[in-house]
Amino acid sequence: MTKPITTRTRRRRRARIIAPVRRRFGLRTRLTLTFALGAAVLSAVLAFITFGLTRQNLIDQRQSSSVARAFANADRLSVELPYASTPIMVNRDLNSLSHPNDANAALANAGRWYATDPAAFTQNEIPVSLLDMVSGGQAATMRTDVKGSTQLIVGVPVPNLDAHYYESVPLADLQRTLDGLAWTLLISSALTTVAGALIGYWASRRVFAPLLDVGTAAGAIAGGRLDTRLPEGVDADLDLISKPFNEMAQALEDRIERDARFASEVSHELRSPLMTLAASIEVLENTRDDLPERARTALVLLSADIDRLQQLVEDLLEISRFDVGAITLHLEEVLVVELVYQSVSILGGGGVPVIHDIDTDELVVRVDKRRFGRVIANLLDNADRYAGGATSVTVERVEDMIQISVEDNGNGVPEDERDIVFDRFSRGSEGGNRSNDTGVGLGLALVDEHIRLHGGRVWVEDRRDGDHGARFVVELSLVDPPAPDEAEEEVL
Repeated sequence: MTKPITTRTRRRRRARIIAPVRRRFGLRTRLTLTFALGAAVLSAVLAFITFGLTRQNLIDQRQSSSVARAFANADRLSVELPYASTPIMVNRDLNSLSHPNDANAALANAGRWYATDPAAFTQNEIPVSLLDMVSGGQAATMRTDVKGSTQLIVGVPVPNLDAHYYESVPLADLQRTLDGLAWTLLISSALTTVAGALIGYWASRRVFAPLLDVGTAAGAIAGGRLDTRLPEGVDADLDLISKPFNEMAQALEDRIERDARFASEVSHELRSPLMTLAASIEVLENTRDDLPERARTALVLLSADIDRLQQLVEDLLEISRFDVGAITLHLEEVLVVELVYQSVSILGGGGVPVIHDIDTDELVVRVDKRRFGRVIANLLDNADRYAGGATSVTVERVEDMIQISVEDNGNGVPEDERDIVFDRFSRGSEGGNRSNDTGVGLGLALVDEHIRLHGGRVWVEDRRDGDHGARFVVELSLVDPPAPDEAEEEVL
């Protein structure tokens, strides 16, 4: 017994058919195609109806005029034929009848066939069924093919005589008219389809514009701009999306601010006891030689952990300021190469070479010098902790951007960790080992926050020379230097 197909089964089958289409084409494309398909179907139906009605109307008009003319000619022949005693006179009367130039007239009378063009219009060209109907005393019309051309043949009995009048009217001009109409309708349908697609594309842009706004707002929130909101009150239907979105964004902002305040408050509370501990450790360090060996070992471990905890508290305070938006940049226009040299030398990195081309000496960036110095410090510190120190700091121009890269000769950063190495408390596969790791996992996260605040970006890649090691790259926008004339005016 065959199992009946349920509605759910039909839906599943339809979903399996539609799913590949949805994956292949986006929603905007599908909407545009729907408008185009709708316009194509509608224009095709209208064109088909228009062509059919016009064709039938033209044929009916041609047939009516031909029948009326044939009857008029038959009536005239009924008057003139009795006086035509010879075939010549019959042909004369036949040629004197009124009919179009391209039409042919013929008369079957007393077993003889008379025609205006005997070679083009013979009795054999007339269908037998039409001959039988006219011979039976009934007027008739029929469309048939005569020598490769469609003809309308009208047969009319001649009143009061044993004669039959036939008229053959070509329909070639009518066919040309219909062909022209068909091409016109076809072109109109194509233009209507294109217009439908354009309207669909325009409508899809209008319809999906709010969704693009939602995506932009979501991206802004993901990028740290937590105060981003969608406009409300513009459209009642759009408020169904914008209001819940804004409420969600507000709740997220409140939650992050609470977490940031908590971290900030905890860090502040930890500062005082940590300072006390650090001072106590310093006192113990002064009497280190008087302590037993085990106590000295414990003092070393305790001192390292106190330093690490102090660094963690300072970094948490800095991160919390980013989260609550309490960071204020003091931007200055400075020579980037000079700033990099200063940042490296302040950190005591005299052994780390700064490599740059001569054409980068006059390049200017607009940065907060203190925070930029913190970026360089964190990158060099990261190289010291995990790669045995930086091997070089390179400054180079890439189009309208400046790139500052810090290279080392360590083990590098695996590709699957390059996206998370700038996350908070992420130390990668090289971190987490107490014997060689005194970091807290916030240094690179702070680098990312500082650079993002400057409108730049930071990433890590392999060294370009093929050696082992990582290359951390900071990219910032250049400031166009003033033109020579402007510089002279400023001096004056």
